[in-house]
Amino acid sequence: MKTGLAFGEQIKTEKIKKRRYSDGVQKFTIRSFLLPLFLLLAIVLLLSRLFYLQVVKGSDYKTLSDSNRIRTQIIHAPRGVIFDRNGIPLVQNTPGFREIISKDKSILLLKDQALPLIAKGDKNLEVDSLREYLYKDSLSHVLGYIGQISKDELDSVEFSGYKGTDWVGKSGIEKQYEHILRGTDGKQLIEVDAIGKKVRSLGQTDPIPGQDITLTIDSKLQEATYIASKDIKKGAVIVSTPDGQILAMVSKPNFDPNLFTLDKNYKTASDSGYTNVVSILSDTENQPLLNRAIAGIYPPGSTFKIVVAASGLENNIIDESYKIIDTGVINIGAFSFANWYFTDYGRKEQGELNVVRGLARSNDIFFYKLAEKVGVDSLSKMAEKFGLGAKTGIDLAGEETGLVPTVKWKEDHLKEGWYLGDTYHYGIGQGYLLTTPLQVNSWTQVIANGGTIYKPWLIKNQVQNNNKNILSEKTVSLIRQGMIGACSTGGVAWPLFDFGVKNAKLKIDGKNFLPVASSSAETRKVVIACKTGTAQHGGEDTKPHAWITLFAPAYNPQVVITVLKESSGEGSNEAAPIAKKILEAYFGSN
Repeated sequence: MKTGLAFGEQIKTEKIKKRRYSDGVQKFTIRSFLLPLFLLLAIVLLLSRLFYLQVVKGSDYKTLSDSNRIRTQIIHAPRGVIFDRNGIPLVQNTPGFREIISKDKSILLLKDQALPLIAKGDKNLEVDSLREYLYKDSLSHVLGYIGQISKDELDSVEFSGYKGTDWVGKSGIEKQYEHILRGTDGKQLIEVDAIGKKVRSLGQTDPIPGQDITLTIDSKLQEATYIASKDIKKGAVIVSTPDGQILAMVSKPNFDPNLFTLDKNYKTASDSGYTNVVSILSDTENQPLLNRAIAGIYPPGSTFKIVVAASGLENNIIDESYKIIDTGVINIGAFSFANWYFTDYGRKEQGELNVVRGLARSNDIFFYKLAEKVGVDSLSKMAEKFGLGAKTGIDLAGEETGLVPTVKWKEDHLKEGWYLGDTYHYGIGQGYLLTTPLQVNSWTQVIANGGTIYKPWLIKNQVQNNNKNILSEKTVSLIRQGMIGACSTGGVAWPLFDFGVKNAKLKIDGKNFLPVASSSAETRKVVIACKTGTAQHGGEDTKPHAWITLFAPAYNPQVVITVLKESSGEGSNEAAPIAKKILEAYFGSN
């Protein structure tokens, strides 16, 4: 090739390479192979995904699709109704709604509160019922209340199957019989449109209501007991039958359980002074949620002399002829132990006393000497035989055991020996001895029914365990005589002397019911057997606990009453008038 004048001689021409072909077939390059491969892989992946979505996961996505238009609504079962022994309802279920706030929280709403949410199409509303307590404060500790289940409860085996938004019994009968009162929730399937509005109902499983239960409580007597207890700031009252049925139970201070279950617009007429849940929970000094009838522990004072007398008689250490002379005070070294009457009423001795007169006059000198004669361990064995130092077994949660001291107990816990002064204190229900009001009521039943200790109970028609013949007939008779003397002229329970009611239905029998000459023909004198108690505690400036425990009529008992009024004074002055009002309500209405 010749170069033109425009190019230098240094310019060389390019050698043109020619493609080679083999046998006339063109060879494929990598670039020409990738595109078909990519398209093939894409088709395979697409088909695989379609197979997975339509075949493997088809049923799941169908269910998910249906759930967008089909919803399940829970229909909460109403709790069982609680009745008194005469069939009178003590609680009722009021129509309402439950608003689900989260998976662990729900609140109950009245219809008026729920209507605006219904109008907005709120999806978190469920049909429910509100628990209303018809007797408010007067039965608060017996019935208890319901509340939202706690995390600890939810994690326990007892509440397996419950949801975090459920409401359960928190105290009293509501808690004790939760699994009976609670029903089985129902379900309703509904079809909704794109905005969640109900189109139609597709089916329903009806809820099964909880079982109703009937208590031994007499609502009329409960109200009368509550009214009689209005002056008790702290304390308890128990009314029972001689075979352990609880007719009435009041603990003070109390509260209106409706504050826990009804909406915030509920206005209580409570006498307790608690107007909302916060005020109840924050009162750590008075502890209104504490059922003092079963969980308050106190020195029983002279009511324990019943047990001391039983120990001396049953162990054949004394009999009705055993007597001591009241000296007014016993001196042991630098310590003195006086009779309450000698100290408080003019330093007068009471002369010679046997066990009947000792009980009637509640003479401390007699029971100091008797406790010394019996011995601390024998006395403790009798106390345990009466059920002290253990739970009575009543069907309410939270019961305390109290304390029955022994020589070994003091050595183990206080690292001290037992002194004679400890025995003297023990003999009059003081010192280390601690009991609940229910235990006091229980040992009073033993004398009332002739020697049998029953497990107290609140559900009507239960089969109860009992321990028969723990006392002989003679022991029961002597203690009964002493208790009758305590409630008669010359005894100590002065408000109950010559107690009478106007009720012609009470048949005069010359023993339990007597005529009253100075009154109308309808008036009856009711013979009562009782024991008062004045239990020292705290410092010298602290008033003692006031006690009385009794049964009536004395020879054929129908009712057993125990009253504790904390830090108030003498049992005869403070507790006996309350018991008198309850007796008037009981025998005046028969």
